[in-house]
Parts: sequence; C-alpha cells; structure tokens
Amino acid sequence: MTISKEAIVAAHQRIAPFIHRTPVLTCSTINSFAGCEFYFKCENLQKIGAFKIRGGMNAALQIPESDRKNGLATHSSGNHAQAVAFAARMLGVPAYIVMPETSPKVKVEAVKGYGAEVHFCAPNQQARESLLNEIVEKTGAYFIHPYDNYEVITGQATAAKELIEDSPDLDFILAPVGGGGLLSGTLLSAHYFSPKTAVYAGEPEGAADAILSVKSGKIEKAPYINTIADGLLTSLGERNLPIIREFVKEVLLVSEDEIKAALRIVYERMKIIVEPSCVVPLAAVLRNRSLFEHKKVGIVFSGGNVDVTKISSWFV
Repeated sequence: MTISKEAIVAAHQRIAPFIHRTPVLTCSTINSFAGCEFYFKCENLQKIGAFKIRGGMNAALQIPESDRKNGLATHSSGNHAQAVAFAARMLGVPAYIVMPETSPKVKVEAVKGYGAEVHFCAPNQQARESLLNEIVEKTGAYFIHPYDNYEVITGQATAAKELIEDSPDLDFILAPVGGGGLLSGTLLSAHYFSPKTAVYAGEPEGAADAILSVKSGKIEKAPYINTIADGLLTSLGERNLPIIREFVKEVLLVSEDEIKAALRIVYERMKIIVEPSCVVPLAAVLRNRSLFEHKKVGIVFSGGNVDVTKISSWFV
C-alpha cells in the first residue's frame, strides 16, 4: 500500500490548523424519499468552499522551504486552484494558477482574491499542462498536481476519516469521481478506519471515463463530455487508478436530469448551496435505491462554489 493509515492520521493533524472540521448533516425528508439513512459530510462548508483545501494544504506543508520559496503552481478549473492559492498565502509565497477560460467566474474571482496570479488557457488537458510547464520553467514555482499526487490524496482522505468518526457504522460511503483524488482518499480511509463500509463512486454519464478506466485498468477518456458537473471533467490520474480499482465497489453513472433532480432536492430540503458535482453521489443512490435501501449511507458533499448566474438554467 502506497499510503499508510499512519500517513492519513499525520496529514489530519498537519492540516488541522488550516481547515474546518465540517459538519455531518442529516435530512429526514430525503431519507424517507430514498428509503435509507443519509449522513452528508458538508465540505461545501469547508474553507475555500471545497474539500480541496485538505489535499492542497497537506501537499504544500510537506514541500521543503527551499523548494517552495519561488511559489506554488497548479492547473485547475477552480477548487484545487483555490486550495493552492490559499496554501501559498498561508505560507507567504506566490501562487501561479492555470485555469481554463471556461472556468466558473466565481472560482476565478476567488483564486484572484487569495492573491494568486491567474493564467487562462484553452479548456483541454494539453493546453493546461503546456502553459503550466512554461510558467514553472520561468518562475521556478513548485507544481502541486490537482489529484495525481500522493500527498494530495492523503489530505483528501481526511474528509472521509472525519465522516467515519462522526457517523460510525456506515454501510456505504459515496463520493464523486473526477480526477480521483477524493475518491481514492475516501477508499483508503474506509479501508483503514471502517473496513466493513463499502465505497461507491458517482460519475456523470456526460464525463464517464472512470467507469471505463476501472474496467480496462488503464486511463481512458470519456466517450463524450456534456455535464453541468464541471468539477468532474478530468480523467483519472495514474496514482489514483490503482487505488480505485483495488477498493471501489462500483462506479455508478447518473444522467444530467438525475443530477439536476438531486440538486433541487438538496436546495429545497436541506437549504444549503452545493455544486452540481457534489450531488452526483446522491443522484446515484436515488437511481439505485434497491442497493442502499434501509442502510446507513455517507455522502461526501465535495464543494459549494456555485456560479449563481447559472442556477436558473439548471432548473428549467
């Protein structure tokens, strides 16, 4: 095993001064609707508005001062960008962030608000990596990968660790999957801290690469991209895939209509703001009710950085 139980415990202690221990909320109305008992780990209420601060902060704190003195750099559509920008500000070094030109405005403004220098690129992986490499070569900044990084994965694992501590005896935990940082961390925490808890992934049909990668054993591309879950558009990382293949119970796909329906339920019944990516696991449970009926189900709500100008289009 690449990441140990002790490493996750150490990461949790390391980042504790920089994060919130987010609440676990319940909702009797959603429970009765779904026929199971939900425990929602609300990382939408986390600092920077997403779980990403856990991995970004854990990685940044472990970079030797001599290596990080020229700053931190990354590419991200939003939440990891904010995490690295926040970490750089906490450590008193510059941050250089490459963001797709299609990134939600609310996330771009937040990254700039943390003092980062933002560089825009075309909305594809090649453009991200090419521009990032140019910036790193020019500035000497230290690159923290959004998900294909063991320190990032270890930091993300702390969200599920807290969920398990605050809501013991869960039958299932579900997390969304994009690059795989949150999912692989969740899988490791369940494996170490609650071995009887099975972990499922939720993935949009409009960005369905993880389900193919788990089946083939190699990094696959989604057949097509069309989803409002903008945080889940990335293909899996090389370090994430082996962990996911070893421990995930199954990757469950959901449609755009199912994502929107789950989003509406959370907005109307829980009265909290979450991103579309957040509710993909909830949508997966609602689509597969018989799998989870009468069980205790943990859901990791990954973030709440919503572009409010888009909300009306989700509920037409």
